[in-house]
Amino acid sequence: MIEIIPAIDIINGECVRLKQGDFSQKTTYGLDPVDVAKEFESYGAKKLHIVDLDAAKTGRQKNIETIKRVALSTNLTIDVGGGIKTTAQVENLLNSGIGAVNIGSTALTQPELFINWLNWFGRDRIWLSADVRKEHISINGWQKQTNTNIVKLLKEFTQCGLKTAVITAIERDGMMKGPDIKLYEKINSLFPGLTIIASGGVSARVDLMELDQVGISKAIVGKALYETSQESLNLKTWMKNL
Repeated sequence: MIEIIPAIDIINGECVRLKQGDFSQKTTYGLDPVDVAKEFESYGAKKLHIVDLDAAKTGRQKNIETIKRVALSTNLTIDVGGGIKTTAQVENLLNSGIGAVNIGSTALTQPELFINWLNWFGRDRIWLSADVRKEHISINGWQKQTNTNIVKLLKEFTQCGLKTAVITAIERDGMMKGPDIKLYEKINSLFPGLTIIASGGVSARVDLMELDQVGISKAIVGKALYETSQESLNLKTWMKNL
């Protein structure tokens, strides 16, 4: 049964959701991330995905204290991404109760540093965060599109020991229209030893079942869990039954 990893995206210390990574299409829920994390934990979640969107956009980790409060206030295994560019930032997060860090832009712009982090901190604690539009990587909070193909990038890093990749289909993210099944099926078939965490578009149980059918074992769910709907309740029930 595929595992749901609930998501918290943070801007100015509050929970938000974006559409297709567009900061101008932001929904602010006005909720304390600690309270939301505790609620997810009450539903049965064991893990939590946090993105510091301020850091992803500007490179300044202004929400670090909020993230630390979430880690200290729950028993969730937390992975964090967004604007992580230095070894000191990685150390700070991993020493603050964070289970793993997601490295996106830095992995692309400084691949040797990313590979060093894999070796220094451990392959279970350093994940690749790949934000994909039409199979090419976007960086800097999805604001800059590159010519780097996701398959090429994964080939390079899996050869260096990468074990886990969070792959976000940007065009599906926040749209509640289902995940990019073809993308995940292709990547899973090419990299069978890689743990792929699907992100973007999951809004119903049928989406989880389709991901499961193509070999994906974990999916990040964000906006759908914040909605007041029957499907939202169904997804929360799914977490309880894991």
